[in-house]
Amino acid sequence: MLLQIQMAAEYYDFGPHKIPQSSVFYTTDLSFAFVNLRPIVPVKRVADLTAEEITEMWIIAQKLGRKLESYHKASSLTFVIQDGPQAGQSVPHVHIHILPRKSGDYENNDDIYDEINEKEEELKQRLKVDIEGNERSIEEMAQEANEYRKFVF
Repeated sequence: MLLQIQMAAEYYDFGPHKIPQSSVFYTTDLSFAFVNLRPIVPVKRVADLTAEEITEMWIIAQKLGRKLESYHKASSLTFVIQDGPQAGQSVPHVHIHILPRKSGDYENNDDIYDEINEKEEELKQRLKVDIEGNERSIEEMAQEANEYRKFVF
């Protein structure tokens, strides 16, 4: 699940990509939350956000994190922001990955960061070629977003 800053619309901008409304399950005037094309505003960096945007982003991450943790019967959450290309940011935008965690989901707890970096590198390569057809379908993402809408509101 990703949390991105931007105004509501039929399609939402995710860097240079368009996210269909059907994949979005939570919106406010400043933010929206949507299911990820690959599970695990044109604002590029955290420093570009206003204090109001940063505050709202983390309040929503806290709210959705609690609900996602419960929904997935997890016991913890990992919040990840990759702020800039050297931090692994594959699309120039600010977002938070909210990852429900369970005991034993990784042999070494910090291995999740290696996997996140690997997935981001795969995405970078796909973006250079063609991202379509290699990921979840719009229908699959809409189904997940519909499920999340049930407990968010």
